Amino acid sequence: MTSLKLLVTLGALSAASHAVAWDYVLLDTDKAPDNLHLSSEQLGLKTKQPFSVTVRTLHGGRQEGVSIIEIDNGLMKLSVVPTRGMNVLQASVGNVRLGWDSPVKEVVNPAFIELNGRGGLGWLEGFNELVTRCGYEWVGHPGMDNGELLTLHGRAANIPASKVTLHIDEAPPHAIRLRGELKEQAFKKVDFGIATELVTEPGSSSFTLNDRLTNNGDYPKEYQALYHSNFGPPLLEQGAQFAAPVQQVSPFNDKARADLADWRTYRGPTRDYDETVYNVVPYADAQGETLAVLHNKAGSRGVSLGFNTRQLPVFSLWKNTDTQGQGYVTGLEPGTSFSYNRRYQRPLSLVPTIDAKEQRQFQIRYSLLADKAAVDKALERVGQIQAGRPTEVRSTPLVDLSQQ
Repeated sequence: MTSLKLLVTLGALSAASHAVAWDYVLLDTDKAPDNLHLSSEQLGLKTKQPFSVTVRTLHGGRQEGVSIIEIDNGLMKLSVVPTRGMNVLQASVGNVRLGWDSPVKEVVNPAFIELNGRGGLGWLEGFNELVTRCGYEWVGHPGMDNGELLTLHGRAANIPASKVTLHIDEAPPHAIRLRGELKEQAFKKVDFGIATELVTEPGSSSFTLNDRLTNNGDYPKEYQALYHSNFGPPLLEQGAQFAAPVQQVSPFNDKARADLADWRTYRGPTRDYDETVYNVVPYADAQGETLAVLHNKAGSRGVSLGFNTRQLPVFSLWKNTDTQGQGYVTGLEPGTSFSYNRRYQRPLSLVPTIDAKEQRQFQIRYSLLADKAAVDKALERVGQIQAGRPTEVRSTPLVDLSQQ
């Protein structure tokens, strides 16, 4: 494969994962994505878990022209959508899928989405991913702020990547790194660059997102970030449980307040239930690391999200346990902010500022918990971080939405 080249870094004394790697440009402003299939066998790697990366383009309907990158690490299969903010469409290990069944069946090209439509809810017309990036100029419910309509959860999920590259470490464990560049820019408004990275290893049941936000402008700017991580069956079911080391929990609105006593437990598909949302402030260990877990009723399989509260200090738990056809799903959402409109979050000190040329890092590790032993280990870690500290359960929402 002539385009594939072996890069030998001069910094041979640096970490082995960066010393020698295969590097491939999949997409750039002057390079359209090609159909590509690259395997460990082609690279001459004799790994215990053969892996492959495939690039393809979708056609037909509103998904016309959408690029999909599929990574099979030998155990976990991942699909990433460069055309939609480098979002993770789904992941699976065997017959256990991380993701959900949205009424939106196509992988919708952002060219066919009007974010201002439906009163600012146009974002929902493409929403079906496992991990959807929200931000970075704002997140939250649509509404006016400083005379401007802020649409649902910002623009990031509908920004096509400007450049996508694939890196495979030659040194064991042969980490697979998929990187993409997003540009959120508007004259006089914002000049953000987001360097995204997804990392997984052959034979692993985990993947990590490493994102870096840069304010390329000459003035400080407000920013927000939220990682809308969405799960349906088989993990979500009647009696499924959420667990995390919780410092404080509060209902998002009065509807959520009515179910506050059962905020950690899930219903089965329930007609006309719609949704409830809870604002969570997690505890962390001395390094700022924390863990959120979703597991089925039996505790025999689940998923964990590991993140750092110094980067993402709060967490939203979205419980959309409506009918299967309506979208039976829960969202585990670490963020800089909750899901209120930005104007409500400034008084909560949840609209941070990034200085000119400054950067912010966001890292989340997603792990499939394939059996009871893995679930129990994750729950044990949650207990260790909680360390007997109390949970404050606030009975009233943080924001009085009746005044909007």
